[in-house]
Amino acid sequence: MPSDSKPEESPPESPPKKPQDFASQSALALELPFTFVGAIVVGGAIGYFLDGWLHTGPWLMMVFGGLGFYAGIREVLRRLPGGNNGSKSG
Repeated sequence: MPSDSKPEESPPESPPKKPQDFASQSALALELPFTFVGAIVVGGAIGYFLDGWLHTGPWLMMVFGGLGFYAGIREVLRRLPGGNNGSKSG
């Protein structure tokens, strides 16, 4: 009984990665955590000093720390390759 199945095709080969791509991705992977944590630290520090100046307790530190968290997430998503990540073009 003859078989109507086609011979299996191998998946298309992806081009080899360039050393520059690997270095760029490694640099990005090492940079992003500092970007994220740095935004939170800067926001929290601003809130801390404003709390000391205005005698408002920990409230401004929490608010500015939260804003720093939001800014850190947004900056990390902006720097990731692939997709437009919410940016509008055109």
